[in-house]
Formats: sequence, structure tokens, C-alpha cells
Amino acid sequence: MLLRKAVPVLVLTLTAVLSAPAAAAAAPAAPAPVEATAPATSTATTDDGLRALANANPVIVVGGLSGFAAVYEPLAARLRADGYRVWIYELPNLGLGDIAASANSLRGFVGQVRSATGSAKIDLVAHSEGGLVSRYYIKNLGGGDTIGRYISLGTPQYGTYVANIVAFLGLGSCAGIVACQQMTIGSSFLAALNAGDDTPGAVRWTTVRTWQDELVRPVDNATLADGATNVLIQSRCPLRVVGHLGLVVDGTTYTIIRQALRDEAIRPNCLAL
Repeated sequence: MLLRKAVPVLVLTLTAVLSAPAAAAAAPAAPAPVEATAPATSTATTDDGLRALANANPVIVVGGLSGFAAVYEPLAARLRADGYRVWIYELPNLGLGDIAASANSLRGFVGQVRSATGSAKIDLVAHSEGGLVSRYYIKNLGGGDTIGRYISLGTPQYGTYVANIVAFLGLGSCAGIVACQQMTIGSSFLAALNAGDDTPGAVRWTTVRTWQDELVRPVDNATLADGATNVLIQSRCPLRVVGHLGLVVDGTTYTIIRQALRDEAIRPNCLAL
């Protein structure tokens, strides 16, 4: 039953991914860190009347596979309204290539943001593949010294059967898309990334997942061990329906992100818009 439901979604998703390379070819490998707009001195308040701390770390929103920067602008806008300085990092070639190479580019981008802001630490809010790129940077490229908080949204930390199904459909090994190959369950990339401590260093680790995620299956593969805070939206909000892409625009999900950035107890607002 799950396979019958997943196949139509997979076919649509794969069609979108395979149509991306032409547009991705023009994408810069390491985009300049242009702030998403309002400065950290914004006095905008949230619906709960709280303000972001004046000394809050800058936030980089890390996109996922085929995720254009514009897709993440609504999330960046919410963060700006809470007073954060925000940058959006679009993965090189829209994330179709090697995840380790994307992580190396992220390292350069983080360095530029730190130089531009004078901040010692940066917080990452990463969607889908962006969470793997961010983890690789933290674990293998020295990011543990520069990242304060890591928040992943629907990241296949331990792979997804959806990537494996591509071969089942007769499309070969992820139709030649390297990042897809690396996100298959049992891939050598994930075996290496998940060897040892899932949550190294002094980073505060949070993962967010949803039962309706059509691209991360099984859903619990979006969690981390070794002390991470793993949040299933429907454990607190059983009637909340949030898909994979919906994680970047959903109000309840944003309340989790906001609480994680403030080191607060996670209590999702199930009615948030």
C-alpha cells in the first residue's frame, strides 16, 4: 500500500528533479552571502510577544535538493520578523551533485557570513538534503567550532526508501543523480556519515519530522541519536498535516524552529498559521 502511494509522488518529484540541471548549470558554486534583508536590530515582535535576543547568532537557511533560494524566502521572512539576521544558502547545482562537495561550499559560505557579521557562531536551519550537507560540514570539515545550533527539517539522516525505489522503477541508480545515490538507505556515504557520534561537538542538535513526509520513508530515518532533540510534529499535534515541502512554510513547524533557536522547551503551537 505504501509503495502504491509513494510511486506517483516519486514520479512527479523525479520529473521535477531531472528537469532541474539546465537551470542549475547557471547556479554559482558558492553564492555571495547577501543578507536576506532586515538587520538584526529589527524590533518586530512575534505573536507570543517575545523578541529575539539582541545577540542572537545569524541564521543560514540551507536549501535542499532542487530547492531554489526563493522557496525558502517565506521561512527567512518569519525569522527576520523575529529579529534574526538571515541568509539563504542554495546548494551548488541545486544539490544534484556530491553532498561532500556541497558541504565544502557551505563551509566557505559560513566563513563569509561570519566575516560580514563579526559573529563567532552561526545557526543552521536546514531542509531535506541540506541537513546532510550541514551535518557533513559540522562532522568532517570543522563546522563544530562555528555552528551553535543545527535544526533539520525532513532530512533523511539515515536514508530514504524513496531513493531506493528509483532503481525499482527501472530508472537505474537514481537516474545518475549523485546526491540521490548518497541518500539511499545503506549507501556508503551515509554509512560513513553515521559512523560514531551522530551529534559531535557542542552544537545543539534538533530534528523535525512529519508523518506525512512523502519523500523521507521511513519517517523515523529523519532522527538522530546521541542526545539530539527529535521532534515529531504529530506527537503534539496529531491533526496537523504537513508534507515534505510544507515543512518550510508550516506555522506549527516554525514554532518549533523558533523555540529551538532560543533553547526553549519544544511545545509546538498546533494552531499556528
